[in-house]
Amino acid sequence: MARPIEFPRRGSRRFEPSSLDGLREQIRKLERGSARAVGLEAMSFGDPDIDAALPWGGLRRAAIHEILGSDGASWGFVAGTAARLAGDGGAILWCRRGEELYGPGLAAFGIDLKRLVVIRTRTATETLWAMEEGLRSSSLAVAIGETFTVPPIALRRLQLAAEAGGVTGLLLRPTATAAATSPALTRWKISAAPTMARARTAKGTSVWRIDLLRCRGGVPAAWIVEWCNEPTRGFRVVADLRDRSSLETVEPREIGGQRA
Repeated sequence: MARPIEFPRRGSRRFEPSSLDGLREQIRKLERGSARAVGLEAMSFGDPDIDAALPWGGLRRAAIHEILGSDGASWGFVAGTAARLAGDGGAILWCRRGEELYGPGLAAFGIDLKRLVVIRTRTATETLWAMEEGLRSSSLAVAIGETFTVPPIALRRLQLAAEAGGVTGLLLRPTATAAATSPALTRWKISAAPTMARARTAKGTSVWRIDLLRCRGGVPAAWIVEWCNEPTRGFRVVADLRDRSSLETVEPREIGGQRA
């Protein structure tokens, strides 16, 4: 995995020019992999049921999408989505605080670690700043940011940066911190799948409950999905949540080395 970039430890909230230069230099070393270069307006999830629920026939590129959750299920969903957005040649920027990402777990979802830039930050302000710079760079396929606090004006700046740079942004945050309204194009809630749904899949398969809470121009929807590595990496619907029998108590499980 690429060596993470860390912000210098200073008492001031001002960002050092060297931090910005370091970020830009790593991005310049990567081949152009933006949505604009790919020439596609939407990313297919790999399952027609999910794609059909979105007005664009998939996840719209060059926009901000909120992912709510704080466990292995949400991280796995973000990793799989990022891998599909990046395709065979796109670069991924991941901005986060705390411990390092688990490389083998990311690779299991199709992320090429050689094309991954990790920015380790100390504050939400730093995370949002680094993510915004990545979105404006036009040299990435996707920029991911993990943070608790996101002021409305910061979300708006991220959306404008995504549109300007042609880069897709995935904002991962805990469910309890989400505001009632948001300029993000879509909002998703990811959680572990019910036991009955997991029983329908092969042992060790990553299975999640995906709730599309909000979609501009669309309507809410929900599915139980599994991550499929073959023949192509993507999502597949296991059980439609209209079948109430699939909504039983969720039990913790291990997904990609994390508790879900």
